[in-house]
This record gives sequence, structure tokens and C-alpha cells, in this order.
Amino acid sequence: MRAVILCWLLALASSIALAQQYDLVIEGGRVLDPETGLDATRNVGITGGKVACISSDFLRAKRVIHAGGLVIAPGFIDLHQHGQDIESGRVKALDGVTTALEMEIGVPDVTKFLKQKEGHSLINYGTTASHPAARALAFGTTVAEGGIVPKAGIATDQPASTEQIQRIRERLKQELTAGALGIGMGIQYTPGATRLEVIQMFRVAAENHVPIFTHVRSAGRIEPGSSIEAVSEVIGAAAVTGASLHIVHINSSCLKDSMECLTMVAGARTRGLDITTEAYPYTAGMTDLTSALFNPGWQDKLGIDYNALQLPETGERLTKSRFDQLHASSAPLWVIIHSNTQEIVDAVIPSPLVLIASDGLKGHPRNAGTFSRILAQYVREKRSLPLMDAIRKMTLMPAQVLEKSTPAAHAKGRLQEGADADIVAFDPQTIADRSTYQSPMEPSVGVQFLVVGGILLVDQGKLVSDVFPGRALTGR
Repeated sequence: MRAVILCWLLALASSIALAQQYDLVIEGGRVLDPETGLDATRNVGITGGKVACISSDFLRAKRVIHAGGLVIAPGFIDLHQHGQDIESGRVKALDGVTTALEMEIGVPDVTKFLKQKEGHSLINYGTTASHPAARALAFGTTVAEGGIVPKAGIATDQPASTEQIQRIRERLKQELTAGALGIGMGIQYTPGATRLEVIQMFRVAAENHVPIFTHVRSAGRIEPGSSIEAVSEVIGAAAVTGASLHIVHINSSCLKDSMECLTMVAGARTRGLDITTEAYPYTAGMTDLTSALFNPGWQDKLGIDYNALQLPETGERLTKSRFDQLHASSAPLWVIIHSNTQEIVDAVIPSPLVLIASDGLKGHPRNAGTFSRILAQYVREKRSLPLMDAIRKMTLMPAQVLEKSTPAAHAKGRLQEGADADIVAFDPQTIADRSTYQSPMEPSVGVQFLVVGGILLVDQGKLVSDVFPGRALTGR
């Protein structure tokens, strides 16, 4: 009897699916969901910005996309995207990204950021509350227009007084109330922040039940100030406060000691600490040449010299005199840093601890190519990463980090009925990055369709004009 009832219910569900007309159907693609492990040919029905049906049955729709030969996956989530301009949004979309968040350091003014982006973003967006910006305010200055961190000076290099730390705490709480998704720290850019100040910021995060996203204090092997010491500092701060911790770009912070730093993260997680980390698939980084990262002694710390620094606009490699001239600039000035090796990057990317995030900004190829590069190099060419694992690193893992900040993230990073209709459809045989250090904004190829909130943004490999489906992710 039960079998008869079950068959009747399945037949009823099938007939309802056949009768219903969806807004959009993606038909006949290889559907991957990293949470359930689904990997099968299915049809995906979308209505009202949500995934309404995933079925092997025929589905009717106002628009049907024929996706034979394509992989259908949750849209990629980038937790570390500095470039929030429309040009960056275009290349992110063509790289398969449906959500790109400024989480490493955050923005100076959360309310202003969210208001400016509303109705004008191709993909979903959000930010943390910026500790460096709050610190600058406490010292009576600001972050320069177009910058992320303060210029090197008193606000970066001097210890904060008890009163100033309290002002920083209050500012961060205000920014969390305004919708920030956590607290962003760039400790290497604020070397004057004492260990106590760092712990105080972790306490703010713990008290407000949001994560800390941090660029650790230093890189290299020179003690004091090594990568190992820097990672130990933030793991310790998480342990004594109970804050969730996300360490950004562990590959470029730990360099030659990246695998040891990952072992430290694994050990902390085994002992119950909530710590996650990320990496990007490039050997060079990029940062502000006027920042405190380039305080005296940077060559010894990073193990590089002036010619490892490259201007993205011209490709010029710097000399001491040229560095001194540019370092004194009053405006932010971006520079590429060639400081890592391919062997280290290739070892870090497959680690099950590591999710993928771009650290994207105009001037560096990672802004346009990070996610396609993972699929082209590590899945298809090197074969060091199974396709489902790559998808998990770019969708479910970042969504799970975001769940600590906002319930809305439970509907992201999955391809299931009821999930947000943020979906990428790509050709696994042709997807590839095309951006280089000479042409950093060259779009990737192979993303055939991209859906953001149920709206088609990339159609047959081309951006749809005059649609801005991106919506804000905001904190609790």
C-alpha cells in the first residue's frame, strides 16, 4: 500500500512540474551541488529569484536555456574583492562570480557603500566594518578617496591609547549595525596596533557574533615578525575571545611557510577553534605602495628587493630612487609584488582547508581570472583538484563562512530547490582565464550563462546590457 501511495505522489509531483511554467529553465546540463553531492544531468526551473525545481522531467518556461555539455553549478562567491566598480563587476561575472564581497579590510563607511551600490551592481555585494578606517578616525584622519588603508603615518604606526581603542570599538559596532558582515583587519597595514588592541577587536567580533577577517601582521621568516608568529597571534586572539576567524590569502602571507601555516590552522580547528582560510592562484600580490607594509625593513621581511615591485599600468620594475619617489605619494598607488613561487601556490590550492578568493582589484589579473584559472589549471590541466572539490571551494565553503554573519547565506553556494537562483553554466573543456599582468582586465572565456537572483546576466557568453540584479548581503 505504501508503495502505491508513493508512486501516486511521485506521479502527482511530476504532473505538477510539467504543468507549471517557470520564469527560466536551464535544460540538460550536468548539475553539481557540493552540499548534497548531486552530479547528474538535470533540468533546473527558476521562479521568483529562487531555484524552484531540479528534475529529470521536462520543465516548461518563458525562456529555456539548452545546456547540454555545460556544467551547471552555484554561482561562485568571492569573499575578497576590493574592486567594487562596474568594470570589475563585468569581469567577475564573466569569471562565473555571482557574489563578490569586500571582506578583508572592509570599506570606510558601510552606509555610504551600500547606498552607492544599491540598484547599480551587476552581482551581489557586501562588506565588513573596517578596523583600519575606524583606527584612522580615532587618530583624527581618514582613508584617502579610492584607498582601502590609511597612508603610512601616525594612524598606522602609533599605538592607540585606551580612549582611542574605545572609540575604535564604538565605530566598529556602529558599522555592524549599518549592515557590515564582520570586522575586517589589515594588521600588517596598522603595525602600531598592539596585541591588546587586536584582542579587543576580536572581542567586538565575538560579542556581536560575527567573524574577523584578517590580513595577518607580517610575512617572511625573520623573527620577530615571521609568518608563523603572525598566524600564531590571530589564532591566539581567536582562542582567548571565542571569535570566528578567517585568515585571508594564506599563500601570500605565509610564502615559503604556507604549508606550515596550514598545519597550524588544521591543528587549531582540531582543537575546536572556528578558523578558515583562503588562497588565490597567482604568484604575485598587489598592494598600496604608500602603506605601512613598506615601512623600513620590508625587503628583509619579504625576502625581495625593489625590482620585485612592478607598476601595473606600465609594467615598470622599480629601483630605489623610483620607490622613494612613489612611496611619498599622497594618493594610494597600487604596485604588484612578485614574492611567491608556483610550487607554493600549487601546493596550497588543493588543500581541503583552503577556499578560493581573488583579492581582486584592477591592475592584477586575479581580478578577472581567478575562478576560471582554478577550473582550467587545477581541474583540467594539472588534475590536482577534482571538479566537485573545486566547485565546493568556490561556492559552499565561502557560503558557510558567511552563514556566521547572515542567515541569507544559507541560500547561497548551493544548487538545490529553495536556494537563491545564483547559477553559473560553463563549458568545462574551454573555460579559462585570459587576464595577464600585461592585460589584467581581459575577461575569462567559457562561462556561457550566469544567473543572479533569477535574472540572466550572461547569455551565450555575453553580458546582458542594462540589467543590475546584484543585491546586498548585510549582517544580522
